[in-house]
Amino acid sequence: MTQKTGHALIQDYVRTLDTSPGVYRMLDAQGAVLYVGKARELRVRVSNYARPLGHTARIARMIRETASMMFLTTRTETEALLLEQNLIKQLKPRYNVLLRDDKSFPNILVAKSHEFPQIKKHRGAKSEKGDYYGPFASAGAVNRTLTQLQRVFLLRNCTDSVFESRTRPCLLYQIKRCSAPCVGRISQSDYAKLVSDAERFLQGKTTSIQASLAQEMAEASEAMEYERAAALRDRIKALTAVQSVQAINPRGVSEADIVALHMEHGQACVQVFFIRGNQVWGNRDFYPRLGGAESPDEVMQAFLLQFYDGKPPPRQILLSHGLEDPELAADVMSERAGRKVDILVPQRGEKFELVTNALRNARESLARRMSESAAQAKLLQGLADAFDLPAPPRRIEVYDNSHIMGTNAVGGMIVAGPEGFIKNQYRKFNIKGTEITPGDDFGMMKEVLTRRFQRLLKDDPDRQTEAWPDLLLIDGGAGQVSAVHEIMADLGVEDIPMIGVAKGVDRDQGKEEFHRIGRRPFALRMNDPVLYFVQRLRDEAHRWAIGTHRAKRAKSVMANPLDEIAGIGAARKRALLAHFGSAKAASRAGLADLQAVEGISAAMAQKIYDHFHSKG
Repeated sequence: MTQKTGHALIQDYVRTLDTSPGVYRMLDAQGAVLYVGKARELRVRVSNYARPLGHTARIARMIRETASMMFLTTRTETEALLLEQNLIKQLKPRYNVLLRDDKSFPNILVAKSHEFPQIKKHRGAKSEKGDYYGPFASAGAVNRTLTQLQRVFLLRNCTDSVFESRTRPCLLYQIKRCSAPCVGRISQSDYAKLVSDAERFLQGKTTSIQASLAQEMAEASEAMEYERAAALRDRIKALTAVQSVQAINPRGVSEADIVALHMEHGQACVQVFFIRGNQVWGNRDFYPRLGGAESPDEVMQAFLLQFYDGKPPPRQILLSHGLEDPELAADVMSERAGRKVDILVPQRGEKFELVTNALRNARESLARRMSESAAQAKLLQGLADAFDLPAPPRRIEVYDNSHIMGTNAVGGMIVAGPEGFIKNQYRKFNIKGTEITPGDDFGMMKEVLTRRFQRLLKDDPDRQTEAWPDLLLIDGGAGQVSAVHEIMADLGVEDIPMIGVAKGVDRDQGKEEFHRIGRRPFALRMNDPVLYFVQRLRDEAHRWAIGTHRAKRAKSVMANPLDEIAGIGAARKRALLAHFGSAKAASRAGLADLQAVEGISAAMAQKIYDHFHSKG
């Protein structure tokens, strides 16, 4: 009996549905999810797909591919919408609008766990005690603001352990970016006032801060405290410089996200500006994956719901386009925020100007991206022609190792595709194999590839996702390619083309030789754009591997054996180092010598002694 698909299959499902709200999934013959949708009434919504006519080309194609469906009923439409977004994020269906970049945004944290609060960049869960300000569009935007805060308010950014170990002011005090509370150059009450002013600045109250500083400067001058007056003058200058840089900031919008969408030729760009405390804290552009012929309202609603999944929405969201269901979306946002969230499409005034500016940025960003994509597509086609690939690769993985005489060995993987380098897909591999001879590049490459493809075989054996590469680039010649081929054969993955990139005559760049299994080495013309493209891929992999190795090496160099002992904080470590001169000397000390150190009890001395001597 022939298995029903498409309209006929959906008609059978409609007969079994009721008018409950819920979520439906459409699956193909292999069980892959094609589309996830929500419905106020499941029967009414799904029956639309049972009609043979009146669909866009995208929907018609999706219906033809549908071989089964799954349904989940909910109590309310709001619950259905939330469940739909969770499933889209988890399953990444082919025909849904999908936000591909969902990493968290950095914030500024004024940590309140210390009597002299530290100001620093923070990303992730807000579990540390203190006040958080953000989000900022990028780490660069946070760093610029932190620099401004240091210049104007002289707050410390050092860790508590560094703070406790200081005996004299650091360089930041010398260049007038810190008030040196670590060595008592400022009282706790005066420092608390600086913290309060900094928080007022982050809340947008810059005018009152400047007036207060001006009054203090005048009072100091009258009292003939000219050094203090000069310091206050410098802080006012710094604040004035900040205000001049922030001249474009809105006056009538204190807290909002500006979200503008531009669509063209089946692609979309969403530009998001963050406004907090009447200040623009940066902007980011996003390129959601479209399923086909979605309307702007549909794309905007899908983007908003995915973008604010896990991120607190501001009190106001200003949009360039309306939403499919604005009331429902506003209810979901308000529920996530725990307060009312207004979603507006402004038509005039300052808010309209802000949206217009964001829309212009979205249009220009998409134009640049489309131009770059066209050039990238041409390079990928040239790569396929040069190396006899069946089609232009959609995902290229490039591997490289880095170490010094076998120490701090790491492997690196970078990824490139039609949109250029895909940096959120980069991976680093700390070499863990104990049987690998130091400096054995073949052994390291075997470990990296085995770990990479064993994970792929476990997570996606049927290759349903985009995580599988269709080209491997290896930094090396015939030997490396042969070794990689053997590794992949042992894993049962022999259908992915691989190319070795070896330095040619005199190891000059531009004279590279390319190696493939069963073929003679060959070279490309010196001025061939494909050659430059491959060089860029190899150099990026080299940069990534070396950077990862350097970070690991720096961490190992800075590591102190005393840090591994529970209960040894900054004060006790400082006392041990002052007494013995080094951690190595402390590790060789006897129990009585350890007990003689100020602040080290008999129990702690025993713990330190056991830590260093139980390993032998």
